[in-house]
Amino acid sequence: MNIKQNKTELILAPLHGFTDVIFRSIFSKYFSGFDEAIAPFISTMEHKRINPVRTRDVLPARNKHLPVTPQILSNSPRDFVSLALHLFDMGHSCVNWNLGCPQLKVVKKKKGAGLIPFVDEIDAFLDFVFNEITPMKLSIKVRLGKKHPDEIYPLLMVFDKYPLKEIILHPRTGAQFYTGDADIEAFASVLKETNHKMVYNGDIIDEQFFLKIQKKFPLIKRFMIGRGALENPFLPSIIKNYSKISEQESIEKLFNFIDDLFNAYKEHKRDEKLIGKMKGFWTYFRKSFHKNEKAFKKILLSQTEKEYETAVKFFFVGARLSDH
Repeated sequence: MNIKQNKTELILAPLHGFTDVIFRSIFSKYFSGFDEAIAPFISTMEHKRINPVRTRDVLPARNKHLPVTPQILSNSPRDFVSLALHLFDMGHSCVNWNLGCPQLKVVKKKKGAGLIPFVDEIDAFLDFVFNEITPMKLSIKVRLGKKHPDEIYPLLMVFDKYPLKEIILHPRTGAQFYTGDADIEAFASVLKETNHKMVYNGDIIDEQFFLKIQKKFPLIKRFMIGRGALENPFLPSIIKNYSKISEQESIEKLFNFIDDLFNAYKEHKRDEKLIGKMKGFWTYFRKSFHKNEKAFKKILLSQTEKEYETAVKFFFVGARLSDH
């Protein structure tokens, strides 16, 4: 594979319910371009209880092909430290704190984006954590605010008090979820107000938008991509300027990837959960192809493994790539 010099670093975003270790492993088997991944969040449990099932996704032995950073969702500094140190014992030198999850059930518990307005609590949280997790590194994934985009600014002064590895900013509020456009100008304003290294995250779904962001922020070298990589798995390698392959080769690779992904999940899920899981992925995968609603509908209507596999094969008959 011919690779042009490209200092850009790409991070696979943590999409809850999608970018687990099975997906990450199969994806990295077929597609290149990502330098690392942040795993979907692990919620802390009270009284320092560590459930091994919760950390199985980030076992280093299961993440050999794509380095992974565990992400923690918590508003309890003691529980956070307990889990972080457990992850350190597993072999992780860095964890990420989730201050951006917009899910209502998370926000209502004053976690994720729901914690953003509570500046003093975040300050006390970080003060406690940094005194306890030496020599681990900590990064933060955050949004502009819970409801208002200016809620980030008081936090920046707090963040600058601590030796964060980096701040990953998704320039939307929690209330926006994923609607509207990422606020590029707000990201630019935040960039001027912090001394920390910043990672851009939000709406990188094609090469054109990435180049726009790269031109706007020439000092940013690390970017996070989530749904863009599910909608077009070739996107990271396109951004990295890796050599391209023909459309037919690309379609064959997509078929093999999706089939391999199905078989990998098949080993872990019951039939009805497996089909539901794959239908969820197909809401993204379909964006890689020209519209074929009839074939896509067959996938959505499938109920058994056999029906699903037949529908996928039907979808790929005469399939053409979309114009990404």
